[in-house]
Amino acid sequence: MLEVRGLGKRYGAFAALDGVALTLRAGEIHALLGENGAGKSTLIKTVTGVTPRDAGTVTLDGVPIEPRSPADAARLGIATVYQEVNLLPNLTVAENLFLGRAPTRFGLLREREMRRRAEAVLPGLGVHVDVAAPLGQYSVAVQHLVAIARAVDMSARVLILDEPTASLDEREVAVLFGVLRGLAARGIAILFVTHFLEQVYALCHRITVLRNGRLMGSETTAELPRLALVRLMLGRELTEATHTARD
Repeated sequence: MLEVRGLGKRYGAFAALDGVALTLRAGEIHALLGENGAGKSTLIKTVTGVTPRDAGTVTLDGVPIEPRSPADAARLGIATVYQEVNLLPNLTVAENLFLGRAPTRFGLLREREMRRRAEAVLPGLGVHVDVAAPLGQYSVAVQHLVAIARAVDMSARVLILDEPTASLDEREVAVLFGVLRGLAARGIAILFVTHFLEQVYALCHRITVLRNGRLMGSETTAELPRLALVRLMLGRELTEATHTARD
């Protein structure tokens, strides 16, 4: 579905990305891993049009794409939900769900229709809330689910999640994982960026590892033992990394 090849991004002499490749398949939950500074955020930004790439290609269903902004990427079917949800807490749940695309008639907002549509969309993603209440009164987990629902309702085919579980408790993580598995079953490709390795092995089908802006490997989760994964991420054995941290 989404193919990234030879992706490069430089900031002066610093190579944030150097020849990175990534393949996202329909119905797949794919982990993107690496230490801080590995290039994960830069990869997301170049794919979604936040910042231009210096080299490489991005294709969607075999067609080259050149999104110039996140809005461009969303129109192409690529949506990103960041750790800090980019919604408006003072607006209602329904207003956030349809932000920028609310139903109108003669220039007037059709609130009843918007609420009806929100009540139809959200339960399918495990969100059972009062859609007329301010979004800010709900937990971070609910806000993430509303952001995901917004992306899905806008026909996203590729969903990029940047540290979505960082502020969630165990129960909320379980709810989110159920939603993500359901979306994958519908054919949506999901890129899951996280630091929690146990969550990767519980949820993801494949793993891609970056280190210092370079691709270190891409394997199925079942074929990549945890120690081998840590070695790819750190460039050394875990015991060596532990001793280094203590020295």
